[in-house]
Amino acid sequence: MVYYIVYMVYYEKSVQKAVKKGDIPKQVLTSFHNAFLSLDLTRDLTLFDIKKMKGNFKRVYYRLRKGKYRAIFYMDNNDFYVVYIGKREEVYDSWQ
Repeated sequence: MVYYIVYMVYYEKSVQKAVKKGDIPKQVLTSFHNAFLSLDLTRDLTLFDIKKMKGNFKRVYYRLRKGKYRAIFYMDNNDFYVVYIGKREEVYDSWQ
């Protein structure tokens, strides 16, 4: 028998609101969610276009790219916390 430890993907309230309002298309959210589930299973950050964010932050943030959209997230206790999803032009100015 094989057991998998399942970690969680948490979305900030602002991301949840943006999806409800339609600012983030549901198919984009689904694409990111599937990517986070894959990362959750493999723990391999090289599977996708992921880069460590530069800057003086209290924690280590990463950027995941999917087409025109970017997700800013961090990891804590093996869980993923998505703090922002948006188009490339707006994501780097808006998420901080």
